[in-house]
Parts: sequence; structure tokens; C-alpha cells
Amino acid sequence: MAGRLHIAPFDLHALLPELDAEAGLITSPNLAPRHRLAIIRHEAGHSRLAHAFWGLTPSWLKVLDHAPHCARAESLNERRMFREAFVEQRALIPVSGVYIWKTQPRMKQPFLVTRSDRTPLLLAGIWTRYRLDTTKDSTGAFDSTALITVEANTLLAPLTDRFPAVIDAQHAERWLAPTTSLEEAQAMLSTTPLDLLGAFPVSKRVDNPACQEWSCAHPTGLMQTIQSAAQQDT
Repeated sequence: MAGRLHIAPFDLHALLPELDAEAGLITSPNLAPRHRLAIIRHEAGHSRLAHAFWGLTPSWLKVLDHAPHCARAESLNERRMFREAFVEQRALIPVSGVYIWKTQPRMKQPFLVTRSDRTPLLLAGIWTRYRLDTTKDSTGAFDSTALITVEANTLLAPLTDRFPAVIDAQHAERWLAPTTSLEEAQAMLSTTPLDLLGAFPVSKRVDNPACQEWSCAHPTGLMQTIQSAAQQDT
């Protein structure tokens, strides 16, 4: 699962040159659900950065605490909560890393998963709109989002069973476009290639979502990659 995000400042245009990023990237060393974050979505024929509440909240949902922050790729077409958004309200969440926790006998060790080359990731998501009141105008209307998760690859499997689906930047426009068929969009939600990611342990200070020090994400051990795992086996 993905309970926290690491979002360092980075140049979005280096990933998506045509992106309208006027809204600005929301950065955080330890961003938890129920907070706002930056998402990329398709608007008027263009990819545009927007801000959304991390917890998918359809218009009919009455209790915000019930808003899921992740959606399983396998159930997108089955659950009312996700189905309508998956049809034409797909999103990308730009991050520099994802925190996961490895269960150990007496504790859970936090790890930060990043690209092995430490460049940013584009995570698959969906978004929808909700209201805080019952008025018919736009007052009280807000956007919300959830990450889409898939089975973890064999590198991450000892740490977690699920991980957000990663969309390659060259496929970003096809993922976001409402004209992309559901079959094609579903096919893009695959387990992450083994050579793309690495994971390293970080301080347990990250357990506290109130900790917003960038040092909480500093490595406390070596990065595990598929290459390093192979070396250990030889």
C-alpha cells in the first residue's frame, strides 16, 4: 500500500514539456492522506496541474473519513466508488518517492521507494469532484483523488504486497486522455519493471505524519535494487 508520499521540488516540465503547471507543485517530505496534493489531469485538451484532496470523495459520499486514498487496479470496473472516475477522470500524481513499511517481529521499518536513478515518478490515479454543501453553484466544490495500486514486483514483495502503478512519461497523454479505451488504460496498470525502482530504509521519525523535516527521508542503509539483490545471491 502507499500510506505516505515524498514530494521534493523538481522540474515538471523536464518530464512533461507541454504541461500547464501554473497551479504549482505541492511539496512535502512526508505527505499523508487527507491532505492536498498536486495531480495532473486532462482539461480542455491539455494536461494541467491541479490540487486535490488525497482521499477519493464522490458526490454521494457523506463521511470524508471513509474516502479511500488508494484503489486496487483489479476492482476499478467493479466498484461504484471508482468506476465512473476510471472511465474519463484519470490522473497522474508526480512524486519523488513512496513510503512503505516492512513488518518485523517487534516493529515496522519504514522504507522510501524511489526510482533507482532518483528521478521523479508519475503514479496512476483517479479523481472526482465533491461538495461541502448542497448549493447548486460552484461554491463548496473541491477535487479529490486516489492512487491506483497493483501487485508489488519481486523486489518490493518482501516489503509490501501492493504498490502504486507507475506510468511512464511517454505514455502520460494516453493515460490521461478520456478518449483512451478502458481496455488500453487497464493494460497500462502493470507491475513496475524490476530495474526501475529501488528502496532504502529511513528514520522511524517518518512514522509521525507531523514530521515535516526533509532529513526524515535520508537513507539509514543502502538502497536495495534488483542489481544489488542479484549480487547478494552470487
